Amino acid sequence: MNISTRFFAAASIAALSLFAGSAMAQEKLVIGTEGAYPPFNTLEANGNLTGFDVDIAKALCEEMKVTCTFVTNDWDGIIPALQSKKFDAIIASMSITPERKEQVTFSKKYYNTPPAIAVPKDSPLKDASPASLKGKTLGAQGSTSHSNYVEKHFADAEAKLYPTADEYKLDIANGRIDGVVDDIVVLTEWVKSDAGKCCKILSPLPIDPEINGEGAGVAVRKGETALADKFTAAIAAIRTNGKYKQIQDKYFDFDVYGDK
Repeated sequence: MNISTRFFAAASIAALSLFAGSAMAQEKLVIGTEGAYPPFNTLEANGNLTGFDVDIAKALCEEMKVTCTFVTNDWDGIIPALQSKKFDAIIASMSITPERKEQVTFSKKYYNTPPAIAVPKDSPLKDASPASLKGKTLGAQGSTSHSNYVEKHFADAEAKLYPTADEYKLDIANGRIDGVVDDIVVLTEWVKSDAGKCCKILSPLPIDPEINGEGAGVAVRKGETALADKFTAAIAAIRTNGKYKQIQDKYFDFDVYGDK
């Protein structure tokens, strides 16, 4: 091979490397969410994913300049699905708790709202004290901070756990349980709807940091700190540039971010 041929080959390799580098610059991420937790994430009958989590995820991806696609996954298997690389991140109102930190790496929070309890409108319950709820049946979605809350703080009540929030809503609407515990936003939006006209908010519940954690964050595979940090920086950026408030105001008439 003469000098000019070697030069041409080297130049070609360099060009291919440059092309590959620019192709990789447009990173792609797959985002996992539940699709059954309105108003945060909902899979509609037409197949569209909507909700606060989904809009925030799209804004974060845009800020990070990455192309994102979405998949839905049952809640009780969502962390194993992340670990098996079905998707790259979970944006599904997942609370940042010490227990989950052992399995995944989190961004900083993108919202933080307290739990609450809802009961039928004709319920005789006047307060949400453990004494008042002794012997009552309380529903919650399984494998969530809310089910852990019921089991810890209302140990003398019977905990009934459900695969999805929709299922506990059906049971309380049909009088099969005495109350349900979930995020105050989820319950407030539900009782304002036709589907939730059976029920009312009995009371917000005190945040238990050990159970409710630091708010909802973006979860990535354990040790993928660089990706988590990118999400954290993007959260800060959309809060600064006004995009966060624009999305929040689409769904809520109050600040869901919580204490700074």
